[in-house]
Amino acid sequence: MTGSSALSDRELTAIRGDFPILGRRLESGHELVYLDSGATSQRPRVVMDTMRDFSSQHNASVHRGAHSLASEATDAFEEARAQIAGFVGADTAELVFTSGTTGAINLLTASLGAASGGRGQGLGRRFAILPGDRIVVTQAEHHSNLVPWQELAARTGAELVWLRVAESGRLRLDDLPSVINSRTRVLAFTHASNVTGAVTDVVEVVAAARRAGALTVLDAAQSVPHLPVDLPGLGVDFAAFSAHKMLGPNGVGALYGRSELLEALPPGFTGGSMVEIVTMREATFLPPPNRFEAGTQAVAEAIGWAAAVDYLTHLGMDRVAAHEHELTQRLLDGVTELDAVRILGPTDAKARLGTVAVDVEGVHAHDVGQYLDAQGIAVRVGHHCAQPVHRALGVQASTRASLGVYNTAAEVDQFIEALGQVRSYFGVGS
Repeated sequence: MTGSSALSDRELTAIRGDFPILGRRLESGHELVYLDSGATSQRPRVVMDTMRDFSSQHNASVHRGAHSLASEATDAFEEARAQIAGFVGADTAELVFTSGTTGAINLLTASLGAASGGRGQGLGRRFAILPGDRIVVTQAEHHSNLVPWQELAARTGAELVWLRVAESGRLRLDDLPSVINSRTRVLAFTHASNVTGAVTDVVEVVAAARRAGALTVLDAAQSVPHLPVDLPGLGVDFAAFSAHKMLGPNGVGALYGRSELLEALPPGFTGGSMVEIVTMREATFLPPPNRFEAGTQAVAEAIGWAAAVDYLTHLGMDRVAAHEHELTQRLLDGVTELDAVRILGPTDAKARLGTVAVDVEGVHAHDVGQYLDAQGIAVRVGHHCAQPVHRALGVQASTRASLGVYNTAAEVDQFIEALGQVRSYFGVGS
């Protein structure tokens, strides 16, 4: 990052003090070094306190009832929506609460499936996907942005094709003209890979999709917690992201959709709270975003998420990104110097997040992870719900360190030192 000042040591010490879990000493005797924020980030005290206050003082169903608690809960829920929408540059009505990124993408594919089955009126028919149409994804996708599209293609008879990943871990965007054709209806892609850390040139991808008249769907689960993200500014039609990767609670996320698209899209899930009039034969539906929020919502979690957004907003996402950029470069430089350790993805910090997956020659990723855990270092091992990108890079599994705003240079150095000891510990190599 350029033009943004990173966090000072004093600020970082104060931030770490906001996260009670970072002071834990593990059974191994080591203090916790948490390098697994790409899976789930830790939560500051204010998020837990906000949820506790709601549950103890204001808990009630939203958009139901006329009593005081119901009114308080509804107001808090909708204020949370407005705050989270604003964080990514969206209007309030453009943000649909879901159970997470996975839930958001499944909601969207279910709605497109409903349109393909003849539901929706007028403009809603534009979303129909027919036999022979094309859905484009990429080899870099998390399973949550791959399997739902596989299923939609199977249900509709559409063709599923994909952009390949280069040896560098970046998408082969030069393949866009050959992959996108006049029958392409959807292009779904990740903003930042949860394996390689590579950040996609969204503007180039969106431009290619627009030339074909295709909808764009962005998996922003890894990017929104770490970068300033303006979804309308990026030009995407839909996007999905989750609270639990950005200092918030589990069980809540969002689907962003451009307002004119959500207005025309039929609901994929139905039930209570999303209807206007119901007879024994048919129903009419509320305007978005409520049209897409059938059933009881995760109210306390949404309000806790808003507290996390407020926390990040006060830090400044440009400064969060600058801090993590410095740590990412330090991490990459250190790992690059280790013998027989391969970085999966770009080896410099340009257009890259602090998600660094490695393959240690001669040692299985799970063994690497166990050794690091014995040193108090928490990382992710396995295929990280992204098997195709691992296969494309010639491995079955990897060990992944992923940074958060609360990490320090000293923690990065601890990881590098411990990683350098793995092969000798297991008696591999000279």
